[in-house]
Amino acid sequence: MTLRSFRPRALAAVSLTAVAALALAACGSSDDSGSDSASGSDATRTVKTAMGDVKVKKAPQRVVVLDTAELDSALTLGVKPVGATHADVTSGFLNYLPKDQVAGIKDVGQMMTPNLEAIAGLKPDLILTSKIRHGDKYAELSKIAPTVMTENTGYPWKENFQVHAEALGKEAEAKMVADGYADHVADVTKALGGKEKVAATEVNMVRFVEGADIRIYGKKNYIATILADVGLGRPAITDQAKDGFSYDVSPEKIDLADADVVFHSTYGDPKKSKETETTSGGLWKNMDAVKNGKVFAVDDQLWIQGIGYTAADKILGELHKSLTK
Repeated sequence: MTLRSFRPRALAAVSLTAVAALALAACGSSDDSGSDSASGSDATRTVKTAMGDVKVKKAPQRVVVLDTAELDSALTLGVKPVGATHADVTSGFLNYLPKDQVAGIKDVGQMMTPNLEAIAGLKPDLILTSKIRHGDKYAELSKIAPTVMTENTGYPWKENFQVHAEALGKEAEAKMVADGYADHVADVTKALGGKEKVAATEVNMVRFVEGADIRIYGKKNYIATILADVGLGRPAITDQAKDGFSYDVSPEKIDLADADVVFHSTYGDPKKSKETETTSGGLWKNMDAVKNGKVFAVDDQLWIQGIGYTAADKILGELHKSLTK
């Protein structure tokens, strides 16, 4: 079955909306300096956050994001941050993000150790992050600019996206994105044979992590929500995941990850993460998914670290391509 273009059709619409809105705002300004008072963007709204109610500008212009999910959200909604932290990857900003969209964004440090001086130097009018990442820095960040924190990251990504959209004043665009994602999910499910056939296909996600055990992902994490939206089945082992996040195993127990289809990614060095050792071993090679040619290596930055609608749209495309081979 041929799908409608794996787009992002909703994202393109959002970008056009954002450009049009910016153009109208510029034309409506009576002051060539583009000051807040001239454009009316000094008006505020109250956003409910993990740290309580926070007043933010209705139209923030200088946004700093401190995690990958917040960067995905901003770019998805047509907002280019003035600053962002980088993930612990050689590419800096995650490699699935279009180069033209991240060009010019100032790197304000590693995700868990943002450079507060660099952030302050950008004179932001909004900071987006989460309590689990930077709750201990909330007081300092709030002195720099209104700081909107969600409670967590990962699993509640759709709810977090709505908070980001509200803080950015992009609720209408957010609805377009969510609706576009739902359409894309429906396309993929249909292309894979419909709900009953999809549900009968059990899929596992395995992550090799440098300095940690191998993770068999459960049902309460970002990638699991996408698999669930498509309607794919999950093996019983996923129900044993700690806090629903992951069931961790050594290479000697990797056969527990077997399923109809296995996707796997690697964080860090393949040797140090035990990927090389595991995938060259007999237990891995004897898994049904491997013998049936239903094991697929995927990009960790996209499938695990991205956490947003732009990443999800790309993942849906890869799911369709892999599962129709």
